[in-house]
Amino acid sequence: MQNKFAPYTDRYGGRALLLFLLFSAAIYQLVTVGIGMFALICLLPLVVIAIYVAFRWRTATFWLLFFINYFIQWFSKNNWIPSGIPLSFYNEALEIVLLVIAIIDARKSPCFERTGNMMLYALMIWCGFCTLEIFNDTCGLGINVYAWYTGARLMAFQILYAFLVYIIYIDKPKILIYYLIFWGALSLFSVFWVWKQKNIGFTDGERSWLYGRGYRTHVIRWGTLIRYFSTHNDAASFGIGIASTAVAFLIFALTSKVKKYRYFFLITGIACTWAMFPSGTRTAIVCFGAGIAFYTVLAKSVKLSAFVGVIFVFAFFILAFTNIGNSNDSIRRMRTAFDKNDASMNVRDVNKESIKKYIKEAPWGIGLGMEREQVPANNKYRILTEIPPDSEYVYIWVRTGKIGIITFVLTMLIMLGGACWTVLFRINSPSMRGIGAGLCCAFVSMQLGGYANQILLNFPNCLIYYGGLSLVYALPYMEKEWTEWENKLLEKEAERKRLKLEKKKASRV
Repeated sequence: MQNKFAPYTDRYGGRALLLFLLFSAAIYQLVTVGIGMFALICLLPLVVIAIYVAFRWRTATFWLLFFINYFIQWFSKNNWIPSGIPLSFYNEALEIVLLVIAIIDARKSPCFERTGNMMLYALMIWCGFCTLEIFNDTCGLGINVYAWYTGARLMAFQILYAFLVYIIYIDKPKILIYYLIFWGALSLFSVFWVWKQKNIGFTDGERSWLYGRGYRTHVIRWGTLIRYFSTHNDAASFGIGIASTAVAFLIFALTSKVKKYRYFFLITGIACTWAMFPSGTRTAIVCFGAGIAFYTVLAKSVKLSAFVGVIFVFAFFILAFTNIGNSNDSIRRMRTAFDKNDASMNVRDVNKESIKKYIKEAPWGIGLGMEREQVPANNKYRILTEIPPDSEYVYIWVRTGKIGIITFVLTMLIMLGGACWTVLFRINSPSMRGIGAGLCCAFVSMQLGGYANQILLNFPNCLIYYGGLSLVYALPYMEKEWTEWENKLLEKEAERKRLKLEKKKASRV
């Protein structure tokens, strides 16, 4: 090797050094000023290597997608990723690569059979409607393909990607349980981080965002109360997202048969329940309650329904009619969710009434991707881009009109209804039914949050909760293998318990 390497360096050393310097310059440009044409060309070898690695370790690529999706906003806020690259690029690139791999390897994977379900049909309707929106010229500015595609990716295509990736790649009981553990672990990190922000402080990037763009909505009462946002985009996204996670994991814990998983799910659920309070997001407590209440329907248990009903009436009475816990700023802010005279709640109602006046003449909405930058100041629909929507549903209503929001609501109900039917009538295993119920209830919680805040399609919520709902449709295909795998774990658990008792008895003799 030395004899071959030495002549090679003598002959090509200069070229190799030049390529290395060019590559280093491309990396420097990527980190400092974002992607340019020079950096893009020089980084092509890395793209080829990345695609090869994705093909070689496809499951690891899925875990990477979930990890990046969960923390991309946190990385961006702390300037830990190159500037100039849209945040959606990371998610979308990995999702497309995973789907291309699945198509190429379709013969080895039977998972495409699972995709033909109510959720796919509902998404096809919604994606089809959003595709037709390309011809929407309500603002009289002509067809803007770039703006349309930007909006369509946000509102429709990313949901379809999440559905396909989850239902194809989470195809075995072990991968399913690993996914739940990974989701729980990342959620626990977010819980830790919100504790760290509250008790230790913010990073430089977080502090810069908080006292800059986030000051108006996150610093309350002259700085005496801060709404903490942890690893998410803002406090609303974190509060509602972590509340929905709490709903899912508490239900997983209630129905899991394997002790070690039950304890992990319970700890995660309790920790996430605590974490929604520092966010100061009033809607979070309503979303949490709605998710738990919805489980009483899926559980088909009169006793459970009665028990949860009593708990909810008691909790509502405490928050709505007493001052218990008012010494805590977070609880005091949460209590305003039940105050009809709350100023910020009234502002939202005023905004909706203002939107109604202008949207009457736009039954198809002002168009996907039509933001303030695209609509001139003299356009009569410009005001619709300036009024804060304060809600994902209102945002969709403005862009797609009355027809669009009705279509969106109907498709959401169809996919949720199909998932609930699956839980109620197609799954026999109690623990697997609990997983399906937890994912459905978390989806309900998140949808309610989307009605009150613009968080439904944000990172990391869209992938987690729409992808999670698609998993419900895949559960019946895994049930037989799940039951066998679960029984083996229970047998091992029983054997360890038996050996422990025998050892204890032997020590007494």
